[in-house]
Amino acid sequence: MPLSEHEQRLLEEMERSLYHNDADFVATVGNRRGRPSYRTIVIGILVAILGVAAIVAGVALRQPLIGVAGFIVMFVGVLIAVSPPRGSIPEAPSGQPSTANKQGFMDRMNERWERRQDEQDH
Repeated sequence: MPLSEHEQRLLEEMERSLYHNDADFVATVGNRRGRPSYRTIVIGILVAILGVAAIVAGVALRQPLIGVAGFIVMFVGVLIAVSPPRGSIPEAPSGQPSTANKQGFMDRMNERWERRQDEQDH
């Protein structure tokens, strides 16, 4: 069930207020900007492969502690690979209407849905 115009305006106003008043929240939850660090991704993948090798070695040697340590190493490698680039602080949205390139996926889908509904009504 889509939101009414009043509810959409209220939601947008609350969102602007949140971005304006809570910069830490925006930095934590906001969209990541910047290019991915391929070096960090490669290091994370290599650490994860090392962890998988340790798991296999733990099973082959029948040493559960080696397997558990391997799992932990693999998990840390995945975290390293998917971590956001350092120093990437998202920009808070301004009060100006956004262009099609800056809109989110759901915003574009909602606009397309509304256009279809308008076309069917006419």
